[in-house]
Order: sequence, then structure tokens, then C-alpha cells
Amino acid sequence: MHCQNFWHRGALLGAVATAALIALTPARAQTPVAAPAALTSPGAIAPPAACALTLEQVRFDRPLPRIGRLLASGKPIKIVALGSSSTYGAGASSSAASYPSRLAEDLARRFPGTDIAVLNRGVNGDEVAGMLARLDTAVIAEKPDLVLWQLGTNSLLRDKAVPPHASLLHEGLARLKATGADVVLIDPQYAPRVLAKPNVGGMVSLIAATAKGEHVGLFHRFDLMRHWYETEHLPFDTFISADGLHMNDWSYACLANALGMAIAEAASRPTATAIRTQPVR
Repeated sequence: MHCQNFWHRGALLGAVATAALIALTPARAQTPVAAPAALTSPGAIAPPAACALTLEQVRFDRPLPRIGRLLASGKPIKIVALGSSSTYGAGASSSAASYPSRLAEDLARRFPGTDIAVLNRGVNGDEVAGMLARLDTAVIAEKPDLVLWQLGTNSLLRDKAVPPHASLLHEGLARLKATGADVVLIDPQYAPRVLAKPNVGGMVSLIAATAKGEHVGLFHRFDLMRHWYETEHLPFDTFISADGLHMNDWSYACLANALGMAIAEAASRPTATAIRTQPVR
């Protein structure tokens, strides 16, 4: 289904700041992460916060050549968001506040006059194996131009070993790339229940290494959310629901804004100039 192109009023405050220059650096390295303090008491109301983003924080590691060609020609674009609960929108106040719905609205503003559909193919609790099982019917059958593949969180929560995920990821990416679609991986969220798991650093690193090896894009959601907590000093209840796991209206809106910015930049970037960005700290 096509996501509704509208915003939840009042969910997103502040303006988007952009940076024009990005330093050339090696691929991001992940370091062990200690779990920060738990969320504040249930029901606590987080103070208003601005979703302040820079291009350096959100930039994909690879360009989006297919999306770039379609935008240049004015042809319709179809994006499929594949993932689990943080794609489906668990923790949001409504389906309209999920990141795919908000991304559709963001892209409509960035590219007025271009028909851009964002399909939500998130399933609560899903893992990589489950996503592969429905890949043909839920994703490939839609003939997407861009696939945003969010993964890793549920395997961490269930204490699954990280290494076996490598072969599953390679299989899924091979099938998606065979369609000619651009692909971007999205790593786990930076949230208390995720950080409590010992394999979180390994999972984030595996996803990054796989994206690099397969020459597909990567959106560093983990680093972006860590930046909110460690650098901007936002309390968890600003961007994480009371369950200590799922994102909320504020963070889904900011995530969609970040993805919209990254898609716009990557689609306009010459393929030969793809570079790595510095990790957000």
C-alpha cells in the first residue's frame, strides 16, 4: 500500500541543517558499546528537541544511480521499506507516523511533481530469515527502484549468533541487486534493550562490512541515534518509547528526514565519487 503523504502535526520541530563538504575517510569501524542508563520513568514527557541533521551524519556510503536516472527523467519511483517493527512503525502513535509514511511526505516536498511511492513492508518481530522468505512476494514482485532494508535488531534481542547472518545477507542482496534496484541497508536502533545485548557491536559491524563488500548503501542509524544520546545529550525518552526498544513519533520523523536528505544527495552524486563518511560520535 502507498503510504499516506502527510505529517503528524507537532511531531517534528526545528530546521534541517546541511553541510556541503565531507572528508574522505575509511569505512566506519564499530567499537564495543556499553549500555547507558535506562529510560526515565514511564509516562515522563520528553522536552521538545529539534531534529538537527547534517549531511555528514546521514550520507549513504554509495550513490543511488537508478533513483538518480528516474529523477532526471521525471519517471515514477517506487521505494520498498523492508524490515521489522521499526519499519512497520511499532511505538508510533499511528501508521501515518511510521518512517515510511513520513519519508513519502518528505520526498514529495523535495521532489514536487514526481510520483514517489513508499511501500511499508515491515513485519513486527521479523528476522533476516523471515524477510528472505517473503522477499519475492513482498518486495521483488513490486518491482522497486529502491529497497531500504532494515535488519538485525530482533536477532540481537533473541541472542542469535551474528556470523550466520552473513550468508543470509549475501543471499538477500544478490536477489535484490538482480532486479536492478538500488539497495540501502539500515542497521539496528540505539536503544537500551538493544545495547544490553553483547553482540550489538558485532551485528552493526557485520552489516557495515556486508554493505561495503556488496557495494550497496548503508544508513548508519545506530551511529545517528548514538549521536543524539552521547553528543546532543537527548534523554532516551525523547526518541525511544517507554518499552526501551522502539522508536517514537519524534525519532521516526527525524529518521525519515535523514533518509530523505540522504536519498536526495545520493541520487545526485556521480557514481565515481562515492566516498565514505566519518562516523557520528
